[in-house]
Amino acid sequence: MLVELSIKNFAIIEKQSIVFDKGLTVLTGETGAGKSIIIDAIGILVGGRGSTEFIRHGQEKAELEGLFQFDEGEHPALQKAREFDIDVDDNTLIFRRVLTANGKSTCYVNGQIVRASTLREIGLKTIDIHGQHEHQELMNESIHLQLLDKYGADEITSTLLEYKQVYKEYLQTYAELKQYNQSDELMAQKLELLKFQLEEISSADLQIGEEEKLIEEKSQLNNFEKICAKLQNAYTALANEHAGLELLGVAMREIESIRDFDADFKTFAESLTNTYYILEDTSRSIHHRLDSFEFDAERLFEVETRLDTIHALKRKYGSSEAEILAFATKSAEEIASILNKENRLQELTIRLQESEKNLLALANQLTTIRKQAAILLEEKIHQELQDLYMEKARFQVHFSAEKPSSTGVDVVEFYIAANPGEPFKPLSKTASGGELSRIMLAIKTIFSNHQGITSIIFDEIDSGVSGRVAQSIAEKIYRISTDSQVLCISHLPHVAAMADRHIFITKDQLENSTRTVVTVLSEEERISEIGRMISGKDTTESTENHVREMFLQASQIKGKFIKQS
Repeated sequence: MLVELSIKNFAIIEKQSIVFDKGLTVLTGETGAGKSIIIDAIGILVGGRGSTEFIRHGQEKAELEGLFQFDEGEHPALQKAREFDIDVDDNTLIFRRVLTANGKSTCYVNGQIVRASTLREIGLKTIDIHGQHEHQELMNESIHLQLLDKYGADEITSTLLEYKQVYKEYLQTYAELKQYNQSDELMAQKLELLKFQLEEISSADLQIGEEEKLIEEKSQLNNFEKICAKLQNAYTALANEHAGLELLGVAMREIESIRDFDADFKTFAESLTNTYYILEDTSRSIHHRLDSFEFDAERLFEVETRLDTIHALKRKYGSSEAEILAFATKSAEEIASILNKENRLQELTIRLQESEKNLLALANQLTTIRKQAAILLEEKIHQELQDLYMEKARFQVHFSAEKPSSTGVDVVEFYIAANPGEPFKPLSKTASGGELSRIMLAIKTIFSNHQGITSIIFDEIDSGVSGRVAQSIAEKIYRISTDSQVLCISHLPHVAAMADRHIFITKDQLENSTRTVVTVLSEEERISEIGRMISGKDTTESTENHVREMFLQASQIKGKFIKQS
């Protein structure tokens, strides 16, 4: 839910911080005071289209920030944030957006800079703003199937998961078969290329580790003179009769003659003896290498030529001998597969037919289950519409079919017939106004639990209604607030009386500017404000008594909903 909203230099709001709570919060005030501006700020904060027009006159930038908290860590908004590698701690999301006068917009989620599209994707899972002309997800027919599946999840989910697995296998088989069904000319060209590549690698007779050894040998041959000189110097230093081994031998024999007089002398003697024989062996080895070491120009040419061959293969087929050989193995398998094309084609065709048969059977099963869920949904919507005094309205979950996709073969769209004798029309094409407000509220009452959205905003959706319809709308909005946080801009006293919290929006006229002021009303202040909403002027004692009666009635209705939940 939205816990706190901070607004700075946005439209006529200079600086404002608003703390929200669970349940139903109603925002009221005179027209033009800034109620809808607060909703606009929330909409832009969660990814709506920003504009320089929203920046307060005379300021360089507008800043919006919102703190959202969720009861459980697997909430869709948190999951979506994790998909974008955003750190999520304590089941909290902090959205921040800065609009600048040069037209740039910077978005942040939990302190990380994100694209506006990323903010929007997360925001759609966080809060739903619903106004007379802004129906968001429920007016988008592309999500109606998803909503139906969520509504009937207990019966639908297992079959849908099984269908998705079979559909995945079907696509894999189809893709493989399509590849095999390429024209004979293309397949012949591919076969010729694969054979050439395999022959090029095979004829090279590569050995793993060969390149490293050749590079070492090349380095030795290129540095032949330097190596010989250094080996000769080292051998001379060791073998000279006035240095090296000769002097070490003298030291060894001298210490050896006194080794029995002291434990340290014995240690010295052993160390010198070991060192002497090690150096003697090393001297012989150096001499042997000198005798056998000779420059071979022909061999250097062979090494360089071989390295050129290996480097050429690496440019084409892999970064190492192992990768090149693996490429050859894969090429050989593809050649065998192409040569065995007819058998493979027959095998894949049979597999695809079986997969398609299973897919359609599961799709039909899925359609049957969905239609059963749709009947129950229609009944619930009808009941909600009756509660809103639209007894003659009819709601229909309309089914049509398409080619199999990841969700089945069903195309689902919500239809409505508002009055007797009228044909069913898609919900997205239903006329706006008070009638549409009631239709949308009925649907939201059912789906508030199934959308996974914890905050819902109603922006004057109660316009054009009064009397018993107004009271019914108030009860529906409160009912939704028992499962989701609801923020509601309303001109109806019936809705305001049902609120758990009442925020009053006013506009202050300063000498050179205008600013919006937000006040959380006490109970007595609520009585005065709702009285004003009823009478349109200062409240009388009679009006105040009427409001108190509305509070008493609202308390009884709330108690009924609490018992039901």
